[in-house]
Amino acid sequence: MPQASNWREGPRDVVAVLAKSPHPGRVKTRMCPPLDPHQAAELYAAMLADVLAATECFALESGLDAVLCVHPPGAQLELASQAPPSFRIVAQRGAALSERMAWALDEARATGASKVLLRGSDNPALSRAILDSALEALEEADLVVSPDLDGGYGLVGMRGSWSAVFDHPMSRSSVLEETLANAERLGLRVQRLEGSFDLDRGVDLDRLMEAWERDELDFCERTVQWIQTYRLGA
Repeated sequence: MPQASNWREGPRDVVAVLAKSPHPGRVKTRMCPPLDPHQAAELYAAMLADVLAATECFALESGLDAVLCVHPPGAQLELASQAPPSFRIVAQRGAALSERMAWALDEARATGASKVLLRGSDNPALSRAILDSALEALEEADLVVSPDLDGGYGLVGMRGSWSAVFDHPMSRSSVLEETLANAERLGLRVQRLEGSFDLDRGVDLDRLMEAWERDELDFCERTVQWIQTYRLGA
């Protein structure tokens, strides 16, 4: 079992997952309805398991340090019991999501990481190809983003200490636009990657299942199984 810890000193680049504890009423609230709070928490737990499995595989094969950044801080031990053994578990710091993302980037950079990838836990559809292309693009770019359908992004990566790009509110449809505007003001070289989608609304469950049937998804078995079980019981 991975242990709750601090960031480890070392030169390895980092892929970090930002996640919440899967408690009813705290996660996937925009899914209610059609889900109730307990179902939404179950769905989020399945999504997080898929995201961690995919990220572990990518990190091990790419020589990256895998970190799970949890919120609230008291959830470290809870999520450590659910994470793959290669992950280090750290508590997020900051009130707003933008502050916690900036903190994660700065902490990873402070350990000596040159390239840092941050991904959310709401996007099990994010493909291995996007992760690979993000790492490759950071050989030249300062900032890479994989856009989400709701105006945000499911993955952001940086080479350098540019946490100021997150200096804006996150919970609105202009997130990507504002991040890119900040990057332009800072003079960063930006590369937009292939996009994906979060699971935030009931219609996104249909979108995921359609992608699954087209064999377009990598690590989504738990999420797909949960959706199938939920619909059989509906």
